[in-house]
Amino acid sequence: MGLLLELAGNKAKARAAAKELTVAQLENLIAGFNNALEKAKEDAAVLEEEKALKSARAEEIVNLIAKSGLTMEELAQLTTPKTGATKGKTVEPKYRLVVAGETHEWTGRGRTPKVFQEYFNAGNSRKSVEIK
Repeated sequence: MGLLLELAGNKAKARAAAKELTVAQLENLIAGFNNALEKAKEDAAVLEEEKALKSARAEEIVNLIAKSGLTMEELAQLTTPKTGATKGKTVEPKYRLVVAGETHEWTGRGRTPKVFQEYFNAGNSRKSVEIK
């Protein structure tokens, strides 16, 4: 690719490189470049059409917003996704148990910790370790 860029930027180097090719090879190369040029023009036209379509759609949206009486700031505020109320927040412990001088706390959510499960299996109730 670097060689092509160099030849495209310097006519003298392109002529010097062309001297090494036969007429048939040059014609084949020119045909290939013409095909590539047509494809590049088609791609550019498609991109321009898409850009014009997006611009027209954006203008329609701006007109609709203006007709509705809303401002862009109000619209952004209304469409901002709401975050979950408890997402990322810690939950206060609901149960506390002291075993061998060590305090264990549990929110009451998820799996029951082994310490609490052993305590409950021994016939004790949850109410006895509930934090008041």
